[in-house]
Amino acid sequence: MKLYLVPTPVGNLGDMTYRGVEVLRSVDLILAEDTRTSRVLLQHYSIDTPMQSYHIFNEHQTVADLVERLKGGTTIAVVTDAGTPGISDPGFLLVREAVKAGVEVECLPGATAFVPALIDSGLPCDRFTFLGFLPHKKGRQTAIRALADEERTMIIYESPFRLVKLLEELSEVLGEERQVSVSREISKIHAETARGNLAEVLAHFRQKEVKGEIVVILSGKCQ
Repeated sequence: MKLYLVPTPVGNLGDMTYRGVEVLRSVDLILAEDTRTSRVLLQHYSIDTPMQSYHIFNEHQTVADLVERLKGGTTIAVVTDAGTPGISDPGFLLVREAVKAGVEVECLPGATAFVPALIDSGLPCDRFTFLGFLPHKKGRQTAIRALADEERTMIIYESPFRLVKLLEELSEVLGEERQVSVSREISKIHAETARGNLAEVLAHFRQKEVKGEIVVILSGKCQ
């Protein structure tokens, strides 16, 4: 019995690791955040392992059954639409319960969006804090105000539909001169990283239709 967490490409399908492919071929079951998205990857690598849907809306209802299957000898791999399971995606809950039940757990090294975005930003990456998605409504302003005194480089995930709003909010609270880097469509054909102060990057994205997954890298206080 074993639970694998298998990172999948955040953009280019060629970023999949050889070992990741081997594990997905060898397990009994693949838990996929969106089976339609994962099917594209599996077909690309000729993987015919059975899939089951596993996402934030059903993970609490299915985790007990999945742990029992693991304890019964089933080998399972978890994948998300892109990146490493458990990083702002489903996976943590199943890992926690599997560990409690004595099931062996292994996360393979591989793609996650914030690492290339952080390094590409040109901002200090020796000390950083990963914030994931900020609250959409309740607690959002409190969360943003709390960033003002953070001295480490900050990593924020955001929807393309809310990117301009986020940059506006950050500018109001932290000041227009705070340095920021925004990466989108990482490793895809139309990959882009916009760097500058908040005013400059905000002006850039106000002029275009924003698409793709977004990673915002924000400089810390006094950096």
